[in-house]
Amino acid sequence: MAAGYADQYMEQGSTFSTQLNLTDDYGNPYNLSNFTVYSSAKKSYTTSNVAMTFTTTITDVNNGTVTLSLDAPTTANVPYGKYVYDVILKDQYNVTSRILEGQIFVSPGVTGVASSYGTDI
Repeated sequence: MAAGYADQYMEQGSTFSTQLNLTDDYGNPYNLSNFTVYSSAKKSYTTSNVAMTFTTTITDVNNGTVTLSLDAPTTANVPYGKYVYDVILKDQYNVTSRILEGQIFVSPGVTGVASSYGTDI
């Protein structure tokens, strides 16, 4: 089964949270019982350094709903531009599947908030 595709948009210096509804090839929601979810982003597929590691939460086990998130201080330190990401599922037998992929577009911030982030954005 091929991974699904979805683009995401993130604002530098803002809290990022997106809810994903994972479905199979027939449109049925995944039952995420006994699964662990992982997600990260890089500047390109060939870049070795991970630019972002998302906090992943299974928010609805029976309906395949997962939330990816990053706090505002973390996004403040992500350089603006285009990134690639994926979402990986691992079951209790360590079978790993890439379930979703796409691009993340990070828009630059203008107003730095030194007291909140430690440095200007």
